[in-house]
Amino acid sequence: MASKKYVYLFGEGRADMKDLLGGKGANLAEMTNIGLTVPPGMIISTEACNEFYVHERQFPAGMKEQVREKMQDLEKKTGKKFGDPSNPLLVSVRSGAPISMPGMMDTVLNLGLNDDTVQGLAAASGDERFAMDCYRRFLNMFGDVVLGIEHHKFERYLEDKKHQCGVEFDNQLTAEQWKEVIKDYKQLIKKETGKPFPEEPMEQLFNAIFAVFNSWNTDRAVVYRKVNKIPDELGTAVNVQTMVFGNLGDDCGTGVAFTRNPSTGENILYGEYLINAQGEDVVAGIRTPQPIATMKDDLPAVYGQFVSTCNLLENHYRNMQDIEFTIERGKLYILQTRTGKRTAQAALKIAVDMVNAELITRQEAINRVEPSHLDHLLHRRIDPDAALEVIAKGLPASPGSAGGKVVFDADEAEKITQQGEKVILVRTETTPDDIHGIIAAQGVLTSRGGMTSHAAVVARGMGKPCVCGCEALRIDYEADTFMVGDRVIKKGDLISIDGSAGQVIIGDVPMLDPELSPEFQQLLDWADDVRKLGVRANADTPADAAKAREFGAEGIGLCRTEHMFMAQDRLPIVQRMILAGSEEKRQEALNKLLPMQEDDFYGILKAMEGLPVTIRLLDPPLHEFLPNAEDLLVEITELRLTGSNSAKLKEKQELLKQVRQLTEFNPMLGHRGCRLGITFPDIYAMQARAVFQATAKLIKEGVKVIPEVEIPLVGEVNELKTLRGMVDDIAKQVAKETETVFAYTVGTMIEVPRAALMAGEIAPEADFFSFGTNDLTQTTFGFSRDDAEGKFLHEYVDRKILKENPFVVLDRDGVGRLMKMTVQESRQFDADMLIGICGEHGGEPSSIEFCHLIGLDYVSCSPFRVPIARLSAAQAAVNNKD
Repeated sequence: MASKKYVYLFGEGRADMKDLLGGKGANLAEMTNIGLTVPPGMIISTEACNEFYVHERQFPAGMKEQVREKMQDLEKKTGKKFGDPSNPLLVSVRSGAPISMPGMMDTVLNLGLNDDTVQGLAAASGDERFAMDCYRRFLNMFGDVVLGIEHHKFERYLEDKKHQCGVEFDNQLTAEQWKEVIKDYKQLIKKETGKPFPEEPMEQLFNAIFAVFNSWNTDRAVVYRKVNKIPDELGTAVNVQTMVFGNLGDDCGTGVAFTRNPSTGENILYGEYLINAQGEDVVAGIRTPQPIATMKDDLPAVYGQFVSTCNLLENHYRNMQDIEFTIERGKLYILQTRTGKRTAQAALKIAVDMVNAELITRQEAINRVEPSHLDHLLHRRIDPDAALEVIAKGLPASPGSAGGKVVFDADEAEKITQQGEKVILVRTETTPDDIHGIIAAQGVLTSRGGMTSHAAVVARGMGKPCVCGCEALRIDYEADTFMVGDRVIKKGDLISIDGSAGQVIIGDVPMLDPELSPEFQQLLDWADDVRKLGVRANADTPADAAKAREFGAEGIGLCRTEHMFMAQDRLPIVQRMILAGSEEKRQEALNKLLPMQEDDFYGILKAMEGLPVTIRLLDPPLHEFLPNAEDLLVEITELRLTGSNSAKLKEKQELLKQVRQLTEFNPMLGHRGCRLGITFPDIYAMQARAVFQATAKLIKEGVKVIPEVEIPLVGEVNELKTLRGMVDDIAKQVAKETETVFAYTVGTMIEVPRAALMAGEIAPEADFFSFGTNDLTQTTFGFSRDDAEGKFLHEYVDRKILKENPFVVLDRDGVGRLMKMTVQESRQFDADMLIGICGEHGGEPSSIEFCHLIGLDYVSCSPFRVPIARLSAAQAAVNNKD
């Protein structure tokens, strides 16, 4: 029975065989087939790699024989023979996964050299020094990459030899001196491995193939795949390619070039090359590479051919290419082409320019830009040329970068900012009490909390950088310091944070301001033409609403009224309302809050003129607006010890008693949301009145407003029926009092599983549904978000118990199933029922795609993620056509 095919010549492959031949191999095959000068070679498939692991790191049956057979084909093509002392065929060995994984395994060049074949290379090239240089390079690479001997050990021998010979650079050593280095390298290999260097070329080749397959599961490869969400089961191919030499003289060279500038996207050749060099010389820094444009003067004929080749490859692949090349004796060889990596700015420009040049369609352009890359364009970022002293890493909770003085207290952050200073607020974790400090600070750094913690959510909503869960920080509030290892950072010290990378950096480092190019707006305009999902924003202030509108939001999908209660001018009134001993005192406090709330809603509704605004009535439990019980206990203890101010002591003791009465064991599942509205109806009544009075006022001013009143945490239809009745009654009262006619809707958030299960019964009482997927994820999994992210969720993801953190990427199987059920049952009652999502998932590309697939009407996210949501929604439409 014939064995399975594992090995392919370049001429047997195509560009669409990436899954089998890897990206590099498929491109080498494609270039061969379109007639470019590519050194011939073979590809050992990804299937062979996967079989290698199935059989406990053993090559699959028949693979070795196929390699030998294809090597004979290469010998016929080149007129050289593998292992022949007089006319040796030499090869390079490279890894090549289906998805590019830079640095997975380094290249091995000049494989096939030994003590005999090096003589044949010397004779064929007419340059013994060149041959010995190639041999020592091969021994170093083979020893490092294949045998696992650290590179610096080879370097030590080389440095000793250069010092001994009185030379500074490698290229100053003679052939005889290289022979001595070769001898030293072989002794090092025997010492480190216990075996002599393998002289037999076929043994060298199989050892190198083994090393490539083995590199698929090295720590760095596993980490890279995890970070970039590359499946483990893809495997890597192996590319074996005949050697061409760029270091035979001044009519030779090597280099790397991009068909467009990868930083700016400008349509010019960008890259560098070296005359008379091999590939690693460019990286090693022994000589300074020259800009690719200078080749026009050094090797004009080759340059003309290279420009034509670049144009051919870009037009063929219809994308910017990253090309490796070698020139041997005045002849150009293309060693590799792949889609070039680029900055977000370049990706936008290249995509739009290629549409304008009719190379790609608008829909293809939409798919050419990663939505997450837009983050880099919307926020300040650290200058990539800046020298950084990174002292700690946490979670990249909110993108962008900022620097300022360290402060540990929200009040102090506000005070220092008012004096014209920039600050970074450093906290163990933030609470709603810290909102004014977050507003004042340039950025937020916490030692606890996850990607959806309070600090992360609020910072993202404001467009401020945030690093959360930086566990290396040991914060001492009493001393106003934090420590990382033995290093102490004091209040007032300058630090910077990079919310895109999760880094904490010493000093105020140079920043680059965001620049939104015409291409940015053009691509988003194209995205708007194809997307089916609406895009709204979560915004709690007129400024946030205006920013959301600037970024293209089509309404407000979530206005959280509790953030308004936290403002310093009204928090004392809120606390008096909560602690009121009678209905009269509570109403007195509510009467003071009413005009404040009305002003809040007036500003947001006016900023979103003509667009819908979903205003969620109070959601969190009341104790969150009160002082912390532990802080009160400390104050009481100090007052007792000093024996002074007995009246204040009594006041604090009474306050502590009330705080403890209101504090809950599990507030997430406790007295909050609609439960609060039913037991304290005056609070919801005040908020509803504020909404409608603001609405009436704006209508009289000629402003078109579309208020949507949202009742949170409903799980039983009678909860919504009760509260809707109250809202409707207040709307009628305000309409009568103001002699105004206005339209409004009332709906609810679906954020507990029972609401999803009972959607068919709840729908008749609701004008709209909005999924609060942060809480729906918590209640579906039974996870406490901050505890899960801080204690075990990362291990669940690392061990593949869960594919993704469900608070970051929507859980389609569980939470998604409840969402589908809700959509189906509610639209059986009303086919046009308005349904959206307002959790953090509303700005995450995979989650947005799921919302498109189940037929939601809109997603809502923080203002700075609106462009990401617009592009993601368009990609979902393009990639999931009916």
